[in-house]
Amino acid sequence: MNESYESSRAAEPVGAFPHAKRVGDLLFLSGIGPRVRGSKEIPGVTRGADGTVVSHDIEKQCHAVFENVRLVLEDAGASWNDIVDVTVFLTDMKNDFVTFNRIYPMYFAGAGKPNPTRTTVEVGSLPTPIAIELKVIASLG
Repeated sequence: MNESYESSRAAEPVGAFPHAKRVGDLLFLSGIGPRVRGSKEIPGVTRGADGTVVSHDIEKQCHAVFENVRLVLEDAGASWNDIVDVTVFLTDMKNDFVTFNRIYPMYFAGAGKPNPTRTTVEVGSLPTPIAIELKVIASLG
């Protein structure tokens, strides 16, 4: 089995790729950011008069990215509890990692929640002016 999935509810991909692809019992999500579907809005981003990003609220972006991941999972026939691996990309590890780690247990590693493996890396930038992106693998077996 090799199927691609597009969510009609999560923010659109920023390139020519699907939201998710199922291969056998595994569901691989493309990088998911905190953008808002149908707009250029990024929760928690403050722009200057010239349109450049002057600040970001990592807490708002974390909640938005988790919501987009949930929507993609559901639209591909999976659930939050199917997540087995998460790769986190942060653009500012020094300032955002502590906040991310405080929010993460709200979604993972609690009673009735998945406890996936996780890798967190800092990147110089992401395709749009977002501060976080998640790469997720879920098991549907």
